[in-house]
Amino acid sequence: MVGGAASAKSRLLDAASRLFYEEGMTATGIDTITAAAGVAKQSLYNNFASKDDLMLAYIEARHEEWLGLYRERLAGATTPRERVLAVFDAYIDHARFEYARGFRGCGLLNAAAELPAGATGRDAVRRHKEQVEGLVREPLGELVPDAPRADRLAEHLSFLLEGSMSRAGLEGGTPRLEHARALALDLLDAL
Repeated sequence: MVGGAASAKSRLLDAASRLFYEEGMTATGIDTITAAAGVAKQSLYNNFASKDDLMLAYIEARHEEWLGLYRERLAGATTPRERVLAVFDAYIDHARFEYARGFRGCGLLNAAAELPAGATGRDAVRRHKEQVEGLVREPLGELVPDAPRADRLAEHLSFLLEGSMSRAGLEGGTPRLEHARALALDLLDAL
């Protein structure tokens, strides 16, 4: 029974993740999620307190998914410059996933756009974006000894990354992200 509950929870989160990204969180109903997961509606409420709880689990799972891609890229990075670029590479990797209805941009930003100001899910997305900027900032400290300058450059690179992700989502592919990586490399080479 315990294994069945974990399996139902996993199937629900997998189905919700796919549907939330493809259709949007607001547009995706509980019945659609449970049907796609192949579980009874009660299974959803046995595993998640509400749809809001499921949406937050989706946001947290997307965050962990991206961190996994970043860690894979980071494992091959040997210099501070390569560690900065690993963040861009992880975004590119994420955009290259096989999405059933095509790439629609950052699933976390898409989710945040559907949530009201002050929602727990929006706060989780904000923390993710702050963490990404921190991952860019940390190796910059080794390249730029002036801390305020390193902070500005990290913010600049973060804006470059997020802007390119927005455009990539609108255009449905990776060229904007790849261009942003090239621009980031130019900035790093100029240090």
